[in-house]
Amino acid sequence: MAIRTHDIVIIGGGAAGIGTASSLLKRNSELDIAIVEPNEDHYYQPGWTMVGGGVFKPEQTVRKMAGLMPKAATWIKAGCQSFQPEQNTITLSDGSQIGYKYLVAAPGLKLDWDGVEGLFETLGSNGVTSNYRFDLAPYTWKLVSELKSGRALFTQPPMPIKCAGAPQKAMYLACDAWRRRGVLKDIEVEFHNAGGVLFGVQEYVPALMSYVEKYGIDLCLSEKLVAVDGPAKRAVFEVTGKDGDVSRTERDFDMMHVTPPQKALDFVAASPLANDAGWIDIDPETLRHIRYENVFALGDAGSTPNAKTAAAVRKQAPIVSHNLLRVMQGLEPNAHYDGYGSCPLTVERGKIVLAEFGYGGKLQPTMPTWMLDGTKPTRLAWFLKERMLPGIYFDMMLSGNELFAKPDLNLDKAA
Repeated sequence: MAIRTHDIVIIGGGAAGIGTASSLLKRNSELDIAIVEPNEDHYYQPGWTMVGGGVFKPEQTVRKMAGLMPKAATWIKAGCQSFQPEQNTITLSDGSQIGYKYLVAAPGLKLDWDGVEGLFETLGSNGVTSNYRFDLAPYTWKLVSELKSGRALFTQPPMPIKCAGAPQKAMYLACDAWRRRGVLKDIEVEFHNAGGVLFGVQEYVPALMSYVEKYGIDLCLSEKLVAVDGPAKRAVFEVTGKDGDVSRTERDFDMMHVTPPQKALDFVAASPLANDAGWIDIDPETLRHIRYENVFALGDAGSTPNAKTAAAVRKQAPIVSHNLLRVMQGLEPNAHYDGYGSCPLTVERGKIVLAEFGYGGKLQPTMPTWMLDGTKPTRLAWFLKERMLPGIYFDMMLSGNELFAKPDLNLDKAA
């Protein structure tokens, strides 16, 4: 039986997959593109922080996949089970195979809820929540709204994770809500971060530290959540001392917001496309695979050392589209990704520290500093997050509009 083949197969119907398909079709509407995606719903995940903060309603962050898929693309409603790049095929979750001439891998990553002992069993109850799940973000706001006193824990696992600022965003919005209700003084807030710094780009730390101090947050660095006893409302952390010694400490809580450990999806990590860490092994600038010249990847599954954010995908999708079309013409990629990512840090309701940076932590502001200084909390950045970014995501980015995201062409390497 002949294997069905498409010119381009895209794995994943998230922001990266649909955004790339739309960018490709904007450039050439005759392309034969198939998108492999099993889910009927598409989520605007950056909005879940706002749901957990009582700003958005859950329904503002979800749309039907059918309404977002490019009409000119073929939607294969199945999951991907494995890659066979030597044969230019993939195996679907039902065991069937699809062939391709070119592959774009954008399957996302795995939220490893089982990576913390006892966590999965207690999620959504016993005061344990996470804005990293659509169904739990409303529970976050319920807990914040009802807590009047006690101890609230917020956790951040080792990197990499989706949106490195999200664990802090949940905490700051909760603290601001408690401050407005006049109960913050009766709540002990602790931020348990497995990393050794509050935020990885130093220029943004002073503004964030001012809020840590304003809210009276106990900053607990180098502390990794390893176990949760929901009914007993007790969390266990591994603490790494300055001498490298590891010990354990337990903390009781009344509410806990958990950011789960995150890693490559199992079928990605086990594939020939993966590097030793399990991520798809791509050139950090061209986003083409290191070994397979007809394979590109982007988004959370890629090995690029950038912040894993939707804003990064907004810049990556046009670059992959441009470079892939050049490869189809027998040319070398000449659009280069500079590592851009953005993290709108919601430090209080109405103000945001808009972190924008690329490889090596280099600041990459979209707007001039006289208009918006991203190192300081501003109301303009909040306006962008609350009023503009959802529409930019659903109505522009996913439809191939490349406003502020056109590829940066390295003409010196043009073939």
